[in-house]
Amino acid sequence: MNYNKKTIMDVDVAGKKILLRCDFNVPQDKATGAITSDKRIVAALPTIRLALEKGAGVVLLSHLGRPTEGQFEEQFSLKPVAARLAELLERPVRLAPTFAEATAAPGEVTLLENVRFLKGEKKNDAALAARLAGLGQVYVMDAFGAAHRAHASTEGAVRAAQTACAGPLLQAELEAFGKVLDNPARPLVAIIGGSKVSSKLGLLENLLNTVDVLMVGGGIANTFLAAAGYMVGKSLCEEDLVPEAKKIMEQAKTLNKELPLPVDVVTAEELAPGRQTGVHAVGDVPPDQMILDIGPETVSAYEKLLAKAATVVWNGPVGAFETDPFGQGTKALANFLAGGKAFVVVGGGDSVAAVEKYGLADKMGYISTGGGASLELLEGKTLPAVAALEAVS
Repeated sequence: MNYNKKTIMDVDVAGKKILLRCDFNVPQDKATGAITSDKRIVAALPTIRLALEKGAGVVLLSHLGRPTEGQFEEQFSLKPVAARLAELLERPVRLAPTFAEATAAPGEVTLLENVRFLKGEKKNDAALAARLAGLGQVYVMDAFGAAHRAHASTEGAVRAAQTACAGPLLQAELEAFGKVLDNPARPLVAIIGGSKVSSKLGLLENLLNTVDVLMVGGGIANTFLAAAGYMVGKSLCEEDLVPEAKKIMEQAKTLNKELPLPVDVVTAEELAPGRQTGVHAVGDVPPDQMILDIGPETVSAYEKLLAKAATVVWNGPVGAFETDPFGQGTKALANFLAGGKAFVVVGGGDSVAAVEKYGLADKMGYISTGGGASLELLEGKTLPAVAALEAVS
């Protein structure tokens, strides 16, 4: 997993125009279009500054949202990203609507308009990839959050470029996940939460071969509880995947891996703020109630296992943390990990949002910038953009 191929540090970019593929797919207010979190923009700043310090002109590429390919749609314009970048860099950032305007002299920064406005981007059209790569002399792939997409601006342009290399953000992401997947300090514990087993089945199966302890929470845990024979009331539960959950539990026993399930849960009649809650043993969930968080005894049991861990990877919250009061389990585990000795990699949008909500992001070992990409790495898949970089380095 550790990336030991060519990076921007190995390339002389002085006086050259470089193309820097970033991930500026930022969340926006639906009504106003205002950026609600600039985390991904901030994450790209060190690479941009490095390129400028090395004497390059920088043309930035990114997608935003899911516009109709081949069409300009104002709501998906990168104009607000360019404005925020200019503020953070304290220098002008020009938005280029066309290829002809995607120029940058040494010390200048230009942002090409949303690459998903270009026909052929998502199909990885070879001609488009060559056009993108031809905009500069060096192509730097630094968009970890898009590295799992075999698109023209991620995989195709890397292969078509005169010189292609990885940026430091992509390298840091791969090194962090390498500490989990390649030769981790043990015991290695995975916390897998979120709503659906179906979205994380490959991850659960792959991690079972790597981890020492596999903890489950959120809606995923409900399916496992059902597989263990418990009644889960009105909870989110994928009945059709109960057999798969049973197989994973049996495989855990065969491999001598721990797969603890919640012993108590927090329930309510519906998922809504301020609802009356109850704490029940997993064998006593009322039929008219929904499981919405792990209970205090489960938190205590999970903390005892985490106290022994040397490495932890966390993907997905263990409860409906966005809605009070169903975030107590997630908050308790986040606080415990923040104060612990284990190296913690937080990957996946919702688990990252949770540790940020509780002000604990800077106390974790590594916070990943890529939801889908981190998920695919944990599933044991090769990221197309990384494979392309390795092929051309």
